[in-house]
Amino acid sequence: MPLEDYLQTVAFVAKSMSDENRLRILLCVNNGKKSVNSIVEELSLSQPLVSHHLKELRRSLLVKVERSGPFVYYEIADPRIPKILKDLKDLATDLLARRKTF
Repeated sequence: MPLEDYLQTVAFVAKSMSDENRLRILLCVNNGKKSVNSIVEELSLSQPLVSHHLKELRRSLLVKVERSGPFVYYEIADPRIPKILKDLKDLATDLLARRKTF
Protein backbone atom coordinates (compact mmCIF):
# COMPACT_ATOMS: atom_id res chain seq x y z
CA MET A 1 0.00 0.00 0.00
CA PRO A 2 1.46 3.40 -0.94
CA LEU A 3 2.28 5.69 1.97
CA GLU A 4 -0.40 8.24 1.03
CA ASP A 5 -3.12 5.55 1.01
CA TYR A 6 -1.86 4.18 4.31
CA LEU A 7 -1.97 7.62 5.94
CA GLN A 8 -5.45 8.35 4.60
CA THR A 9 -6.72 4.99 5.86
CA VAL A 10 -5.33 5.49 9.36
CA ALA A 11 -6.55 9.11 9.49
CA PHE A 12 -10.05 8.00 8.42
CA VAL A 13 -10.43 5.76 11.47
CA ALA A 14 -8.47 8.01 13.85
CA LYS A 15 -10.76 10.99 13.09
CA SER A 16 -13.78 8.94 14.06
CA MET A 17 -12.12 7.96 17.33
CA SER A 18 -11.05 11.51 18.14
CA ASP A 19 -14.28 12.43 19.94
CA GLU A 20 -14.86 11.55 23.60
CA ASN A 21 -18.56 10.83 23.08
CA ARG A 22 -17.78 8.45 20.20
CA LEU A 23 -15.30 6.64 22.40
CA ARG A 24 -17.92 6.37 25.13
CA ILE A 25 -20.41 4.97 22.61
CA LEU A 26 -17.87 2.43 21.35
CA LEU A 27 -17.24 1.22 24.89
CA CYS A 28 -20.99 1.13 25.55
CA VAL A 29 -21.78 -1.09 22.55
CA ASN A 30 -18.74 -3.28 23.16
CA ASN A 31 -20.76 -5.42 25.58
CA GLY A 32 -23.43 -6.33 23.07
CA LYS A 33 -26.13 -4.90 20.87
CA LYS A 34 -27.84 -1.79 22.16
CA SER A 35 -30.61 0.45 20.92
CA VAL A 36 -30.21 4.19 20.64
CA ASN A 37 -32.45 4.60 23.69
CA SER A 38 -30.27 2.25 25.73
CA ILE A 39 -27.16 4.19 24.74
CA VAL A 40 -28.87 7.50 25.56
CA GLU A 41 -29.88 6.25 29.02
CA GLU A 42 -26.56 4.59 29.82
CA LEU A 43 -24.43 7.57 28.79
CA SER A 44 -26.82 10.37 29.81
CA LEU A 45 -26.49 12.03 26.41
CA SER A 46 -29.25 13.50 24.27
CA GLN A 47 -30.84 11.33 21.60
CA PRO A 48 -29.87 13.71 18.74
CA LEU A 49 -26.25 13.75 19.92
CA VAL A 50 -26.07 9.95 20.17
CA SER A 51 -27.68 9.59 16.73
CA HIS A 52 -25.18 12.03 15.23
CA HIS A 53 -22.20 10.15 16.66
CA LEU A 54 -23.63 6.76 15.67
CA LYS A 55 -23.95 8.06 12.11
CA GLU A 56 -20.24 8.95 12.14
CA LEU A 57 -19.29 5.61 13.68
CA ARG A 58 -21.34 3.79 11.03
CA ARG A 59 -19.73 5.88 8.29
CA SER A 60 -16.29 4.86 9.51
CA LEU A 61 -17.39 1.21 9.85
CA LEU A 62 -16.64 1.07 13.60
CA VAL A 63 -20.16 -0.07 14.51
CA LYS A 64 -22.56 -2.51 12.91
CA VAL A 65 -26.29 -1.90 12.62
CA GLU A 66 -29.04 -4.48 12.96
CA ARG A 67 -32.71 -3.76 12.39
CA SER A 68 -35.33 -5.79 14.20
CA GLY A 69 -38.82 -4.58 13.44
CA PRO A 70 -39.06 -0.92 14.41
CA PHE A 71 -35.87 -1.10 16.48
CA VAL A 72 -32.28 -0.45 15.45
CA TYR A 73 -29.42 -2.00 17.39
CA TYR A 74 -25.75 -1.09 17.32
CA GLU A 75 -22.72 -3.14 18.23
CA ILE A 76 -18.99 -2.87 17.83
CA ALA A 77 -17.93 -3.88 14.32
CA ASP A 78 -14.60 -5.53 15.06
CA PRO A 79 -13.35 -7.30 18.18
CA ARG A 80 -9.96 -5.55 17.84
CA ILE A 81 -11.46 -2.12 18.61
CA PRO A 82 -11.53 -2.47 22.44
CA LYS A 83 -7.86 -3.52 22.47
CA ILE A 84 -6.93 -0.55 20.29
CA LEU A 85 -8.79 1.76 22.69
CA LYS A 86 -7.01 0.19 25.67
CA ASP A 87 -3.63 0.53 23.94
CA LEU A 88 -4.35 4.19 23.19
CA LYS A 89 -5.34 4.77 26.82
CA ASP A 90 -2.15 3.09 28.03
CA LEU A 91 -0.04 5.15 25.64
CA ALA A 92 -1.74 8.39 26.71
CA THR A 93 -1.32 7.50 30.39
CA ASP A 94 2.39 6.79 29.92
CA LEU A 95 2.98 9.94 27.87
CA LEU A 96 1.10 12.14 30.32
CA ALA A 97 3.00 10.66 33.26
CA ARG A 98 6.26 11.84 31.68
CA ARG A 99 4.94 15.29 30.80
CA LYS A 100 6.75 18.17 32.43
CA THR A 101 4.82 21.07 30.83
CA PHE A 102 2.23 21.63 28.15
